[in-house]
Amino acid sequence: MSVQKIVVDTDIILDHLVHGDGASLLRMTMNAYFCYTTVFNAIEAFSMARSKKEIQAVDDAMSAMKVLGLNAKSAKSIGKVYSNHIAVGKKVLPALIAGVCIESRLPIVTMNPKRFSRIKHLRVIPAQKLITNSAATEMTSH
Repeated sequence: MSVQKIVVDTDIILDHLVHGDGASLLRMTMNAYFCYTTVFNAIEAFSMARSKKEIQAVDDAMSAMKVLGLNAKSAKSIGKVYSNHIAVGKKVLPALIAGVCIESRLPIVTMNPKRFSRIKHLRVIPAQKLITNSAATEMTSH
């Protein structure tokens, strides 16, 4: 049985860092999938960290996942997603994140699916759907 792979968006990583009791969505996702994130999600998360403790927490979260980057080969297809997204006045980072996901042929899980609206060929999994599926799986496995 092969483990399914998924890219985790920044909002899920940040939610994990401030999560209280119980398993965070990131932990639930990591229990069910092999989790990736992108270098652009890492940049976004690090840009929000203000203290040494927050920077370390982001670094620890990044260490728990494989971070997908880009290279000369992937830049061509990522550039296409980027140019289409920017042409309609959208923000830069979601386009770059989506480009890496599409190039890697991986879906992304996010708490804000609208962030990736209008990006063709990107499979977006709303976090709420993941939570619902995880709860259903847990109930049937007991």
